[in-house]
Order: sequence, then C-alpha cells, then structure tokens
Amino acid sequence: MDVVVSGASGLIGTALRPALVEAGHRPIALVRRAPKAGADEIQWDPAAGRLDASSLDGIGGVVHLAGAGIGDKRWNAAYRTLLVESRTTSTRLLADALAGLSSPPSVFLSGSAIGYYGSRGDSVLDEASTPGDDFLANLCVDWEGAAAPAVDAGIPTTFLRTGIVQSPKGGALAKTLPLFRFGLGGRFGSGKQYVSWIHIADMVGAIVHLLEHPTPGPANMTAPNPVTNADYTKALGATLGRPTLFTVPPFAPKLLLGGDMADALLFDSMRVLPTALQGAGYTFAFDRIEPALRDLLGKTGS
Repeated sequence: MDVVVSGASGLIGTALRPALVEAGHRPIALVRRAPKAGADEIQWDPAAGRLDASSLDGIGGVVHLAGAGIGDKRWNAAYRTLLVESRTTSTRLLADALAGLSSPPSVFLSGSAIGYYGSRGDSVLDEASTPGDDFLANLCVDWEGAAAPAVDAGIPTTFLRTGIVQSPKGGALAKTLPLFRFGLGGRFGSGKQYVSWIHIADMVGAIVHLLEHPTPGPANMTAPNPVTNADYTKALGATLGRPTLFTVPPFAPKLLLGGDMADALLFDSMRVLPTALQGAGYTFAFDRIEPALRDLLGKTGS
C-alpha cells in the first residue's frame, strides 16, 4: 500500500521508510520544504495549516510521527508551548484532511508516548490504565485528542504510545553512550525507576504490523520486559565492557535540565506493557534489554 509518513526524517521515520519498502509498501514523506523532483513527497505546513487534502485521497495508510523533540531543549514556557502545538496542530490538520476524503486510508497511526501514564512507580501499566496529571501526560492526552476528526469519521486510528526507543543513531541511548564508553556511566538516583524501552527494529516492525493489522485505540510501543534504571545501567555497562560505578544524584540533572524535564527523562518510573500490540499478533525480535543492546552496539555474547 501507499503509506504517507510525517516526521520521515526523524529517528523512527528514517528507519521506517526502508522497512516499509522491504514489506512491499511505498512510503511517501510529508515534507515542509518543496518536494524534490521525482521523489515520493507531499508538501505541508502544519504551522500555517496548509495541506492539500486531495494529495492524500486513495492513500492506504498514514503514519504520523512529527513533533518537536522532547529532549532537544530546556522546557521554558516557549518550548513547552512548541512541544504541545507541534503535536496537536499537525495532528488536527492531518486528521481533518483525512476525515474529508472520499477515499480515506484504511489505517491511521498517530504518534503519542508512554508519558500519557505519568510516573507510576512499579505499578504495571497497559493501555487500559488511566492518564497521569503532569505536563507530558496532559500533552499526550491533548495529542491523542487532536486526532478526533479521523476517529469520528470512522478511520481505524491507533495511538502509538511510544517508550524509550533504543538506537545508537539518536535518542536517549545515543546521548548516554559517550559517558558509558569512557567508564563514567551510572544509575540515576536510586535506579529503582522503571525504563520502558523498545529496540528500533521492533519499533518499525510493530508499525508495519499495525498498518497491515489495524488495531484501533492505544498501543504501547514498548518491549514486554521493562527494566529498572539500575538494571539498564548494568546491562549497558556489561555490553560495552565498562564499569558502572557512578550514581548521578537528582540535583545535578535538575540544575542542568530543569526539574520537570529531568524528572520526565531520567527519574520518572513507568512500567508499561505492550498488551494491545501482542494481542494484535506482533512478535518481538528483542524482548529483553541485554540482547537488544548487544545487537545495537555490535557486541556478541551469551
């Protein structure tokens, strides 16, 4: 099928496009610049509310991944506004366009995040769990709500509640690798907070699966075995053959990043299970953190 992808140049989108081709689909990127000659691209401008809906008519599926990076900048008032608006405005524009089509797509996968649940300690969370009540949780609620026009139009819509994507090419793993490679890595705070992670190969594999097996509603994009920060730290150190003796006290990242951002990225605890995804028949290639890290970092071992 023809699959329109927003955020196609991001970490997930870059990996998704070849995976779609391998699965026999044709990815078409939504881009803000003028489309390149001969390229499978459609221009849009979410901030200005510009998207030619007719260019989407007859499309088989849509994967919406666009949004400003959560960890790219300190969360001052202006950047908080950008984080929210870059998600809700683009989602609403796309959902409105899809809802008005004479031949709408058979599936719409719209971005979200496990931040929806808020920090919940060691409580086990699935798609039926209630939302939290902090900045990221409220953002995710609004983000998903912006897709209402597509849902109301009867388009099967899945909300990709994404965990911490593991890839050396970007995201949290790429940012922490230099410290760990120099033997300066360690757990954050108590290390008891849960990390709900997913290998980049499973992230894109699950997206392809959901395109081919529409599963309306939320879907947690996380591996089935979340780990504590202490266990993640130990696994990463072992994979790299480096010690993990340090403990990073909470005050240091909070001074650097700001309290809310540091909590959200480093100290909040979410023990999230991919119940809907597994119920839809997806089989994980990497369901445990140690083999996932060895695969990503080119290491071998038992």
